[in-house]
Amino acid sequence: MTNQQHEAATPLLWACNIDATGKLVSQGPDIIDQPPDGGYQWVHLQSDNADALTLLSRMQLPESVCDGLCALETRPKAMTMDNGVLLFLRGINRNPDADPQDMVSLRVWIDGNRIVTARRRNRRLMSVQDVKATLDQGEGPTSPIDLVLRIITRIADRISETVDDLDEALSDFEAREQLDNRARLQLSELRRQAAAIRRYLAPQRDALDAMYRLSEGWSKDDVFWLREQTDRMTRYVEDLDLAKERAMVLQDELRNRIAEQQGMRMYVLSLITAIFLPLSFLTGVFGMNVAGLPGTEDPQAFTHLAMFMAGAAAVMLVGMLWKRWL
Repeated sequence: MTNQQHEAATPLLWACNIDATGKLVSQGPDIIDQPPDGGYQWVHLQSDNADALTLLSRMQLPESVCDGLCALETRPKAMTMDNGVLLFLRGINRNPDADPQDMVSLRVWIDGNRIVTARRRNRRLMSVQDVKATLDQGEGPTSPIDLVLRIITRIADRISETVDDLDEALSDFEAREQLDNRARLQLSELRRQAAAIRRYLAPQRDALDAMYRLSEGWSKDDVFWLREQTDRMTRYVEDLDLAKERAMVLQDELRNRIAEQQGMRMYVLSLITAIFLPLSFLTGVFGMNVAGLPGTEDPQAFTHLAMFMAGAAAVMLVGMLWKRWL
């Protein structure tokens, strides 16, 4: 059975009982009804599955918590609810063929020695997969708080990679001597990407700050760790603001270059028009089919007129050069 078929069949992605040293004790759907005597339990599920609410009710979670975990749309925030903490996070989308700015939502419920995480179908968050991999290797989190902090750290790491990619792309544009219309489209895409990521990072920073205020009873190391991740989110928000401004400056410079090039072309065309305007006047006058035009009987008249027109053009060209119009 493929992963997608498994997700469609059951809302439960995994359920694990973990001891206080971070070792996996047991896992499987049956342990949901068997909370561990020591350590804690981690349940990860698909929130938009038809049976998700039934599974959460089986775990005897409050109705308000069930609704929060199964909400279709979420924004990062943290709140206390029914003797627990409900936390909504957003992470960079690293799924195949996915747009990184289409950030993945993760719902987290912490209640004593139990933690429940939820995400939507086909919206895997690689940060959660990383933490699960460490658990399978016998080096898992030692508590629900430790697990949440590891997920937050992994999310911040991937955000850092994306922000660094944006910075490198903008540095590459700044190093170019010439920017074309294609560069303008690429800069617009970078601005859109930075704005989309910042849209969720700013409230996520506030959510972690709220989580910090709810950290009463945590160990000093956990509080320091959470404070560090909150500061990281703040730096990334500032970096994204700077990236947007750099992209705007580059776009303005590109528009100025294009306008300058267009103005130069129009200027050259205007000078060419000024040179040929009197010549066009002469050809128009001598091209009139009326009697009395001078030189109509002189076989050398065309040569004289052509030489006069060439001399007039040369005089005008020299005058423009002397005036430094060219």
